Amino acid sequence: METDQQQFKAVFEHATEGIILTDEQGRIVLLNPAAIKMFGYEPEELPGQSIDVLIPHRFHPRHATDRQHFYHHPGNRVMGSGRDLYAMKKDDTEFPVEVSLSYYKEKGALYVIAFIVDITSRKALQELEKSQAELKVALDKEKEINEIKSRFVSMASHEFRTPLSTILSSANLLSRYTKTEDQDKRDRHIKKQTDAVKHLNNLLEDFLSLGRLEEGKVKPESAGFLLRDFLEEVTEEMQSFAKPGQTIHCRCNGDLQLFTDKRLLKNILINLLSNAVKFSPENSSIYLDAEDKGAGQLCIAVRDTGIGISEADQQHLFSSFFRGANALNIAGTGLGLHIVRRYADLLGGSIRIESTLGKGTSVLVQLPLGKPI
Repeated sequence: METDQQQFKAVFEHATEGIILTDEQGRIVLLNPAAIKMFGYEPEELPGQSIDVLIPHRFHPRHATDRQHFYHHPGNRVMGSGRDLYAMKKDDTEFPVEVSLSYYKEKGALYVIAFIVDITSRKALQELEKSQAELKVALDKEKEINEIKSRFVSMASHEFRTPLSTILSSANLLSRYTKTEDQDKRDRHIKKQTDAVKHLNNLLEDFLSLGRLEEGKVKPESAGFLLRDFLEEVTEEMQSFAKPGQTIHCRCNGDLQLFTDKRLLKNILINLLSNAVKFSPENSSIYLDAEDKGAGQLCIAVRDTGIGISEADQQHLFSSFFRGANALNIAGTGLGLHIVRRYADLLGGSIRIESTLGKGTSVLVQLPLGKPI
């Protein structure tokens, strides 16, 4: 028996965590040296005092309630599940702690044992790790922004310089053709200038669209319309921009009615069909298909037999200013698919790409059919 008491005393006095024993009134009965040191008191100062002297004042009301609940339902448990706990030293300094509770009864009286661990160092390490993680996210974001800026500068310097050079050279040559028989030559250079201006206008429209999206100024406005009529109108409009011998085929069966933002959907299809025309050879076919997938879902697909996209490039296609490795010498901003995906998101839809390098590309846009408002 005496040996057991000596062992218990050794454990109590040499434990690295604080151990405090309180009675049913919440008065401190006994505490070990680790607890005395942790709270900054002299050994004789705490026995007989309320446990509240070790708890920050703002927690006193809640602690009184929690203590009464424990006395009525005693058990071994960890305090403060899901919330941070703080203790208070003699000099009113607060510090974070972990507290586990146990109890025993002697002669009908309930005694509570609190095991207390100062977790200041652990909290500091967690805050450091959190700060490092936030810093890494910020640095990665900055790196991404710098890469986007670099791609933009590279793209803009090339894409704006080319049409401007065309306009300048054609204007200089145009001034040389003053005779009536030079009309064909004048017309050819006027067409070059017109095409260059259209290209510049398309570039600016991409930048403006991206700007409106970033500012949250694009708000979808749903309305009902017949899908087949709409797709045939888009097909007819885009056929005028096709290369020699290219044909855009529209395939949509039935009188399916769609409720969505007609303007945004048209922008999506014009962008996708423009890409199909641009990246496909002359005398090729391009398909615009629509299919009711059931469960209120519609799939619109644009398919071509153009240059295709490598697997390595496909994972970056929806990034702003990204150009595929095999498309760097073809005019474009690298914003089209990024804008298309943003529009599809606004319409509650999704977009995916299936492509094989050198064989062609299919872009599939899935949208909800919607309901009348």
